[in-house]
Parts: sequence; structure tokens; C-alpha cells
Amino acid sequence: MPHTPTATGPAWRATVLTLFPEMFPGPLGVSLAGQALAAGIWSLDTIQIRDFGLGRHRTVDDTPAGGGAGMVLRADVLGPAIDHARARDAESPLIYLSPRGERLTQSLAHDLAAAPGVILLAGRFEGIDQRVIDARGLREISIGDYVLSGGEVAAMVLLDSVVRLLPGVVGAAESLQHESFETGLLEHPQYTKPREWEGRAIPDILLSGDHGKIEAWRRAEAEHITAARRPDLFRSTKK
Repeated sequence: MPHTPTATGPAWRATVLTLFPEMFPGPLGVSLAGQALAAGIWSLDTIQIRDFGLGRHRTVDDTPAGGGAGMVLRADVLGPAIDHARARDAESPLIYLSPRGERLTQSLAHDLAAAPGVILLAGRFEGIDQRVIDARGLREISIGDYVLSGGEVAAMVLLDSVVRLLPGVVGAAESLQHESFETGLLEHPQYTKPREWEGRAIPDILLSGDHGKIEAWRRAEAEHITAARRPDLFRSTKK
């Protein structure tokens, strides 16, 4: 069942393990997510991975076993860091932001919004030791088929996609129902005033007041756009 607000704390909690906690909340501290954060609808904590580093220099990485370029975050550093986060939150799923993970989708965002929260590991360098993924049961999630300098930006993307789904974050919940991916289709075109701009007019049907025809037009436009731009999505809606 979806996690709901209580009298003792926020409804949904996020914890990010990172080498750069100063990057947060970043864009999550403004607009809808920031307002919801200030209102206590969700909470955001960061854990500095280097606090669990080894030796006087708080070392967190080492060279790849078998050779190769770059550095890899050590399992004997990440393990204790994850355990520390888990001791504070025993229920939320553990997620590692990774380009080789399953793709973040709207359906997955809904699933995470229904959980108590998330614990996110933002990697750096060439990645993290596979043994910590296996030993701690980390779920790998990717935000797209490209590589970033680290997992912090990916963590922000995931959090923004989930937080906006939490009850009370978006003022008109109905607006969420017609967005891209909610129905398996990309969103239909949107228009607003002025009625005409640079010789381009709002389609007459949107000004007709006939809600049935308007909905039919929007559906047809959504199907047309999806078929042209994301045929993979369009085919899945026709199955």
C-alpha cells in the first residue's frame, strides 16, 4: 500500500550516499519538489561516503582488479556506508544509479512513490565493486543510454520523477493523468493564450467547448506523435 503522511514524520524519505553531498538538494530544493520538501511531504538526507574511507586519507577507491583505466569504489568502504543508511531506514529499497541498470520508467516511478522512500547510491569513477552490489542486493537503475560523470545527477532525476507523484505535491492531481507515459502514449500538444501568435492559431476544436471532441482530438494527436517519435511505445499500446 502507498506510504502516507503520519503525525510523527514525512510521508516519504530519500537518502543519498555520495562523495559530493554539497550537490544536494540542488534543483530538488526549488519549485514543486522544494515546496514539498519544506512542507515535510518528503525528506532528503545525504551520507558522505568518504566518512567510511580507509586510513588517514579516507581512501574510498582503488585500481580495477585485472588492470584497466580509472578507479573503482571499494566494497569495504561502501558496505559500511550502506549498512549505516540501512540502520536508519530498514524498509526503503536500495538503488544504485548505473548506466547498465534497468531503465527508469513512469511505472517504476509510481512503484517507488508507493514505497516508504529510497536509499540511493551515487557512484563515481569506473563504478563500484560488484561484490557490494551482490552482497547488499542493490537494484541497478539507469536514467538513459548515456554515461554521466557520477550518479548524483541521475539520483536527482529519479527523485524528481518520484516526488512529483507523492500526494499533495502537484496541486491538480488530474494533470498527472494526461502526461507522457502515463497512458503509454506521449502527451498531446498544449496551447494557451493568445488565440493567434505569429499567424498560428489555436486549433478550433480546443475552443469549441465540446469536451468529447476535445478528448478525441487529444487522443488522436497523442497517438500520431507517439507513432512518429516512439514507435516502440505505440506498438506496445496496440498489443
